[in-house]
Amino acid sequence: MRNDGVTFSIAGHAYWAPGLTTPDAWVQWATAPVAAPTTPEHVARADPPVKAMPPMLRRRAGFFGKMALEVAYECLQGCTDVPVVFCSRHGEVARALELLTDLARGEPLSPTAFSMSVHNANVGLLTIARKDRANHIALAAGGATIETAVIEACGLLADGAASVLLVGCEAPLPKLFVPFLEVQEEAHAWAWLLTAPAGDPISLRWRASGDAVTTDLPDSLAAARFHLGGAAVMARCDGRLRWQWRRGPDGAGGNA
Repeated sequence: MRNDGVTFSIAGHAYWAPGLTTPDAWVQWATAPVAAPTTPEHVARADPPVKAMPPMLRRRAGFFGKMALEVAYECLQGCTDVPVVFCSRHGEVARALELLTDLARGEPLSPTAFSMSVHNANVGLLTIARKDRANHIALAAGGATIETAVIEACGLLADGAASVLLVGCEAPLPKLFVPFLEVQEEAHAWAWLLTAPAGDPISLRWRASGDAVTTDLPDSLAAARFHLGGAAVMARCDGRLRWQWRRGPDGAGGNA
């Protein structure tokens, strides 16, 4: 695998957000001049169904987790022994904040809430439900979380995995954190089934850069818009690195 870029293909994908639950709706969002895939406030937020997961396990997941699980199941389509890379900039921070608040009040903590507050809880729930022993990892890397996850997934491909499931999931932060926001997060999740480059590959390159942080969209939604919107190139900067996404054979250099 190159030390300045990776190249891969997306063999399958799934997206979900409140009010955006069909492929056509997501393509329309990606090609329209809107900031994020949220619906108007009058549209009620409904939990993803996650019908493929046994009810006893599904009940453990909250709204955030169900978004991630819904797209993971849809993207896998019954495939087994697929390594999973789960990524989220903030993860289950709302659930963690509730636990800390209960702790400060001297109230007992919910064992279920505690176990599901850690960053790898939902991907762990997925592998338990599917009885899948393939490698899985959960990571967060600030404004470059998606790019870092893509690099991790391509590393697994370079190590011999036939495909890797990449799941990105985000939700709005609790009001306590609003003064510290760099960019407005919106509730959404998506999954890509990554394979070695073939057909119409996507390349991701990076270099050091002191450019200002790109805040048009959070990294997760920016990647979704690039994938679905058909743009040839997307450039982003996280304040430390400049990332360039490119689709097509011109960017294909392989993972070796």
